[in-house]
Amino acid sequence: MADADCTLDVSGHKCPIPVLRLRRLLAKEDRGILVALTATDPMTLIDVPNFCREAGHKVEDIQESGDQIIYIIRKC
Repeated sequence: MADADCTLDVSGHKCPIPVLRLRRLLAKEDRGILVALTATDPMTLIDVPNFCREAGHKVEDIQESGDQIIYIIRKC
């Protein structure tokens, strides 16, 4: 994603690995950054939004293309 401040590709990993890696990345980044997360596990459609809601972050966009799911997440 062109407007993302950083990207995280967790393609091929099953939950909970995508959420754990996203959590680790967000913990060391500044508030307000945009992260483009690319995943292939359909369970992330439930797990990523739930994690973001519970942690206080915002899922700004979700795009599905073939087997890839791309999330745009703002750290709040």
